[in-house]
Amino acid sequence: MARPARRSERPALPPRGHWQRLEVETPENVVLDYEVAGFGSRLLAALADGAILLTALVLMWLIGAFTIGLTGLGWPLMIVVTAALFWGYFVFFEGFYQGRTPGKRWIGIRVIRDTGQPIGLAEAALRNLLRVADYLPPPFILGLSLIAFHPKAKRLGDLVAGTVVVRDRPVEGTGLVKGPALPKAATFEGTPELSDPEFRVLEQFLARAPTLDASVRARLADRLVARFADHIGAGLVGEPALHNLFVTETACRESRFGARSGGGGVAERFVVAKRDRWQEFQAMATAAADRGLDRFGPEELLEFAGRYREVAADLARARTYRVHPAALVPLERAVASGHNALYRDERGSWSRFWRFVGTDCPAAVIAARRTVVLAFLTFLVPALLGFGLLRNRPAIAPQVLPDVILARAEAGAARRQEGRGYAEAEGAARPLLAATIIANNVQVAFFSFAGGIFLGVGSLLLLAYNGLSIGAATGHFANVGLAGYLWTFIAGHGLLELFAIWLSGAAGFQLGFAILNPGELYRRDALVLAGRSAIRLVTFAVVLLLVAGLVEGLISASDVPAPFKWAISGASAVLLGVYLLSGRRTAPPPAVITGSRGP
Repeated sequence: MARPARRSERPALPPRGHWQRLEVETPENVVLDYEVAGFGSRLLAALADGAILLTALVLMWLIGAFTIGLTGLGWPLMIVVTAALFWGYFVFFEGFYQGRTPGKRWIGIRVIRDTGQPIGLAEAALRNLLRVADYLPPPFILGLSLIAFHPKAKRLGDLVAGTVVVRDRPVEGTGLVKGPALPKAATFEGTPELSDPEFRVLEQFLARAPTLDASVRARLADRLVARFADHIGAGLVGEPALHNLFVTETACRESRFGARSGGGGVAERFVVAKRDRWQEFQAMATAAADRGLDRFGPEELLEFAGRYREVAADLARARTYRVHPAALVPLERAVASGHNALYRDERGSWSRFWRFVGTDCPAAVIAARRTVVLAFLTFLVPALLGFGLLRNRPAIAPQVLPDVILARAEAGAARRQEGRGYAEAEGAARPLLAATIIANNVQVAFFSFAGGIFLGVGSLLLLAYNGLSIGAATGHFANVGLAGYLWTFIAGHGLLELFAIWLSGAAGFQLGFAILNPGELYRRDALVLAGRSAIRLVTFAVVLLLVAGLVEGLISASDVPAPFKWAISGASAVLLGVYLLSGRRTAPPPAVITGSRGP
C-alpha cells in the first residue's frame, strides 16, 4: 500500500476549488493529486451505462428472435447471455479497460485503487457485486447517499474493494498551447513583457477558445486585445494578434533572459521549456493505457520508463517552483497515467486464471474454514427446525410451503408408481431448465454475499431462510412417505449447490466480521482484506453453481435411474474434497480477530 503523503514532501499549493481530492505517494516519492469524481458526474455515467446496457439487451433479444429463434437452444442461450450482461457489464469494462465503462469514459472518470493503481478484475467484481446492497432501498438510495456525503464519495462497493472514482481529465484548462515556430533570432533575444498573471490569462484563453461559442470567443478576444494593446504589433487584431503575442512571449520565456526576478518567473520558464516533453509522454501513457505495455518493443519500453522518471522529477520541481495549478494539472495527469501503466498488476492470462481458480480459490476456502462451518450451521439449524416443525405439525404445511411444493407432494405417490421422478422435463426443455436454474442460483449467491455488508445480517437471513425452506419441504414430504423420493432428485446436484450457498454466505460473514471486529487493523483496511478473500469464495461458489445447474437441468430432471443420480452425488463429494485439499499447501492459517483499533 502506498505510504501516506508527508507534509514536508511538497510545498503547499494554491486551492483548486471545492473538489474532493485524493493524494497518493508513488515509489518515486512524488505525491499524485487526484480529483475525486462527484455525485453529478457519477450519476450521469451510471445513467449512460444503464442506457447502453438496456439498449444492448433489447437489441440482443430482437436479434435473437429473428435469427436463432426463441425455441430450442435459443431460450437458454438468451437467458444465460442476459444474466451475463446484467452482472458482467460493469465488471468486464472496469476490469479490462482500466476502470472505465463506456459511460465513465464519456463523462471523463475512472475507478482506481486507493493506492492510485489501476483496479483489476477482482476489485471490479467486488465493487459491482455490492451494487445490490447499494441499491437499497430502491432506487439506489443508500449508494447515492454515500456518494454524496462520504469524504471520498465512496459507496459500499468502493469501501469493500478499496477503490475510488476519480476524474480522468481535469475540469481546469490544460494550459498547454502550441503555436508556430519562430525564427531563431526571436528565440534568443528579448525579455518577457507580460507579467506572469497576464501571460497565464492569455495562455488559458487560447487553450479554451476552441470550446467557446463564437460570439463569446470574439468578445473575449477583443477585450484581451484592448488589455494588451501596448504589447501587440501594428496591423494585428482579434485572436490572431493574441496568438502572435503568446508565441512571442513563449519564446522570450524560453530564452536565457526569461528567468526574471522572483520565483514566478522561474516557474513560468520551467513550464514553457518542459511542456512539449510532457505532451509527448502523455501520448505514450495514453497508448500504454489503451494497448498495454506488452505492445511496446524493448527500446520503447525503456524509453517509456525513462520518460516516466523524468516527468515524475519534473512534477516535484514544479511544486517546488510553485507552478500555477492551471499548468500543473496536465503534468499531474501525465505522471498519474505513467504510474497507472507501470504499476498495474500482472496482465490477465489463461495461466493466471487457472491458477486463481485451481489454487487461490480452494486455498481461500481452507483459510476461511471456520467461517464456512459457521455458514453451514446457520443453514443446518433452521433446516432441522423446519423439518421438526412440519413433522410435528403437518397441518401448517399450506401456510408455510409454496403451492408448487404442496402440489408435487400430493402427486408424488402416483408419479413414483409410474416410475417418474420428482421433477422431470422433456429432453428439449432441459437446456432451458438448466439455464434458468443457473441464473437464479448465481443471483441468490450474489445476494447472500452482498448481504454480509450489513454486519453479516443479510447473509445470515438468506442462509437461514434457505435452510428453513429445505427443512420444511423435507418434513412435509416425509409426512407423506416421500422423503427419499424428494432427495433422490436433489442428490445429483444438491451437494455442489448447497456448498456454494454456504460459501457465498461465508463470504458475506467475512465482510460482517471485518466491520464488527477488525482486530489490529482499521476497519476500512480490514474490510478491504476481507473483500479480497471473499471474492475467492464467491468465485468458487459461482463455478460450483454452474456445474450444479447443468447437473440439475440435464440429469436430475431426467429419467435416469436413481442409483446413477446418487453416484453423481458421491463423485461430486470426492472431486470436491480433492479440489479443496489442493489448496491446503498455499492456505494461510485461519484468521483470529481480536481487539479493535479505530474506525
